[in-house]
Amino acid sequence: MANEKIINFDEIEEIIQKDKELGKKIVFTNGCFDILHKGHITYLYEAKKLGDILIIGLNSDNSIKRIKGEKRPILPEDERAFILSALEMVDYVVIFEEDTPYELIKRVKPDVLVKGGDWDVKNIVGRDIVESYNGKVLNIP
Repeated sequence: MANEKIINFDEIEEIIQKDKELGKKIVFTNGCFDILHKGHITYLYEAKKLGDILIIGLNSDNSIKRIKGEKRPILPEDERAFILSALEMVDYVVIFEEDTPYELIKRVKPDVLVKGGDWDVKNIVGRDIVESYNGKVLNIP
């Protein structure tokens, strides 16, 4: 079920630890995913190819309002999370309240941190964390 893929911020470390113990490679990305489109789907397929487990950090409604203004998001966080969790390439969705996923990345400690091609690698939030243990930080065109 898609809903089983939506994980609480406080539960993610324990869940991911089990995957890591099994030798699974963890890929993390994040965003608003307010109106899902073909570019998002293509991006998520490519991200999944980089490892075994794909985790999406999803901006909460409050976070999006602070970043993009009062008229956003168009879809509420529970709908955005459900839609993302229904995608076959997505393993977990975690909603975060902060403006950036920095704290979530500290908890997940992904092997690969990825963003879209519009992000310069040196500007990807959490790069310092992932590179501190020799993880990879990439952008996907």
